[in-house]
Amino acid sequence: MQLPPVLICIVLQLLVGSSAYTTTNRHVSDAHWLPAVATWYGSVNGDGSDGGACGYGTLVDVKPFHARVGAVNPILFKNGEGCGACYKVRCLDRSICSRRAVTVIVTDECPGCSKTNTHFDLSGSAFGRLAISGESGPPRNRGLIPVIYRNKW
Repeated sequence: MQLPPVLICIVLQLLVGSSAYTTTNRHVSDAHWLPAVATWYGSVNGDGSDGGACGYGTLVDVKPFHARVGAVNPILFKNGEGCGACYKVRCLDRSICSRRAVTVIVTDECPGCSKTNTHFDLSGSAFGRLAISGESGPPRNRGLIPVIYRNKW
């Protein structure tokens, strides 16, 4: 029996605990990181949506999600096959963001996002973790920010 991607992601997150949310020192030239853009939606500290197109419902508010979820454009959503995928996302603008990457789980599709460039529409909670500690306003005010991402596993 093959486990669904979200279940695999949950189990792995439980095994690694909080280390999934640590800072990474890789550079954009690292072959594992790819360019993208990010926006945010929903409330400032919220989960963005009520489960979204993947059907997770209120589960996005509890462990291991902790509202660190996001919607992705069709490139990563893949007609639903992208549901449950885990990505590390890191902001490139050091004037408004920390060096910390946030791990997000795909729970929704963003059909209005770019169809040609990879786009993460993050929950308010996930987007805020990209900011310099205590300074979540500047990235939020910017709207669209340049990021890099990689598959978590």
